[in-house]
Amino acid sequence: GSGSAAVSARGRRLPPNVALYVLASITISFLAASSAPTPLYAVYQAEWGFDPITTTVVFGVYAVAVLLGLLTMGKLSDHVGRRPVLLAALAAQVVSMVVFATADGVPGLLVARIVQGLSTGAALGAIGAGMMDIDRPRGTITNAVVPGIGTATGALASGLVVQFLPAPTHLVYLGLLAVFVLQAVAVALMAETVTRKPGALASLVPEIKLPRAVRRPMLVAAPVLFAVWALAGLYGALGPSLARQLTGSRSEVLGGMSLFVLAGVAAVSVVVLRKAATRTVMLTGILALIAGVALTLVSIRDSSPTGFFVGTAIAGVGFGSGFQGGIRTVMPLARPHESSGVLSLLFVVSYLGMGVPAVIAGFLVVHAGGLTATAQEYGVAVIALAAFALLGLVRGGRDGAVPARVGGNA
Repeated sequence: GSGSAAVSARGRRLPPNVALYVLASITISFLAASSAPTPLYAVYQAEWGFDPITTTVVFGVYAVAVLLGLLTMGKLSDHVGRRPVLLAALAAQVVSMVVFATADGVPGLLVARIVQGLSTGAALGAIGAGMMDIDRPRGTITNAVVPGIGTATGALASGLVVQFLPAPTHLVYLGLLAVFVLQAVAVALMAETVTRKPGALASLVPEIKLPRAVRRPMLVAAPVLFAVWALAGLYGALGPSLARQLTGSRSEVLGGMSLFVLAGVAAVSVVVLRKAATRTVMLTGILALIAGVALTLVSIRDSSPTGFFVGTAIAGVGFGSGFQGGIRTVMPLARPHESSGVLSLLFVVSYLGMGVPAVIAGFLVVHAGGLTATAQEYGVAVIALAAFALLGLVRGGRDGAVPARVGGNA
């Protein structure tokens, strides 16, 4: 039914190809907005004088809000349609940018992060499922590429603005605000890809429902997703401080650079490995994660900035491949009306990985061993998680849980 609805509305609507790009761009801008404050934390810290715990709490609050958004509103678009959910999420993002731009203390940042997180959580399932509605194989790959691109662009662009342009704590957010307004116009012009069905209110009650077909693959994918997003959390929360400590430079661009390298390489590796078998992608991801984090840890110990960035790049291959492998292990087995719910669950696992360890790390930096020791412990934990995931993959593979391949024309 969804196809005919889309065709009848297509007269004055965006063509599906364009709609796919619009949806991808929304994930990019939402995740860019989520990593934009990363290089600004140092500016806020200098202005308002708070400690590293506050930074990780501001970071962690966002991840928790995304989780809440995913768990409550993740399936909403299956009922009311993709467009209404996306328009509401874009409006909420505009509000959060205004709160960021006018914040004069930590409470303002926290409010902005919560609104931002909730709207991102609500949107991620709708965007991902919308892309799969339009073109399943391309949608699956795009879902894996865009988070890396968004996270990378946000961190780097924000660092450049902070370093080279006036009023960085306003300019970054006003630029993003303009992007969200344009995207809202584009969403208004898109064709709806699902037919409305009753049960919207009931869908807001969080329930973890895994369709039988995806249960085994989910067990293989979950540890990998948790591990790679825990790594992203490390770079989002502690990356800028680590990069500064290792290079002895005060540059904000350098502060955003570690997250940019991690996420940028992740996005490239998704594209490069998009035709490889899912199992190969997962194995590549886990091994690159272990190798990259190990090299990063040795470099932190030896205070080698070069090693740190090389290790980060290798870990980026792990981040991209692990995330892509996780999505490709699970998503092709979900039926269309289940896809936003299942995708939301994959993101729930990812954001738990991103938020929980990062907040714990913030406390350890202040109350335990300091920055270097905490980064080392965190890295070891990520390696242990990846090793556990490797075990699951090897055992799952023997049971034939991983579908062999989702290629160009599945």
